[in-house]
Amino acid sequence: MKIHQIYTHNFLRNFTYILETSDGDYYCVDPWDAGEILKRVPHGKLKAVINTHEHDDHTQGNSELVEKENCEIWAHENAKGKIAGVTRYLSKDEKISLGLDWSMEVMDTPGHTFAHLCLLIKEKERPYAVITGDTLFSAGVGNCHNGGDPGVLYETISAQFQMLPDDVILYPGHEYLENNLKFTLAREPDNQSATELLLKVDKLNMDEDYFATDLGVEKEINTFLRLDKKSIREHLPITPTSDKEVFLTLRQLRNEW
Repeated sequence: MKIHQIYTHNFLRNFTYILETSDGDYYCVDPWDAGEILKRVPHGKLKAVINTHEHDDHTQGNSELVEKENCEIWAHENAKGKIAGVTRYLSKDEKISLGLDWSMEVMDTPGHTFAHLCLLIKEKERPYAVITGDTLFSAGVGNCHNGGDPGVLYETISAQFQMLPDDVILYPGHEYLENNLKFTLAREPDNQSATELLLKVDKLNMDEDYFATDLGVEKEINTFLRLDKKSIREHLPITPTSDKEVFLTLRQLRNEW
């Protein structure tokens, strides 16, 4: 099984993903440009498009792929009436085989929207990677401007991502790493891991040389996974009494940053 990460070169800096199974089937997650998918997937082998959520930049390739490949469209069960042409609604903990020892497990991940799912890729039932849409980014989390709730996003992040093994690879819906690292350092100036990674990123063309982090790295550089850190709390405009209050304050600061 292979995960192909495609940077879409659009102004929103989207990623699209293609899952290539050992059985010869393909799945596409969040198609921005159907043409890019059609170039990479053998004709007749695209089994389904999976939308992590209903926003247009994650669904706009759907109709062309259905027209040309006669594939299915899968989405969160709360996406009824929000995404056209869905043929299968996915629910929490549902598992889809990817051939041999591989599978993907549906995560119910509300917050950015209430019709948001993530996909936990497993090998022999052990978590290997997670495709996160607009829930969790490298060094950041999604906003809640268009149908979401930051308090719910906090619950999703803290309950479902903090406990994942450190070696689980993160595949986010957008490439925001450089900007997110700068926000991390604005809140936590002494974060050496973020400083070192930003120096590395500054030497790359992030339209071509993007790379995946894992949850272990994220726990060092992602402010929203470091809510108990003294240095973060000391730089907040409030004196927080809970991790949730830290998260909500950080999310508001990121909105304004």
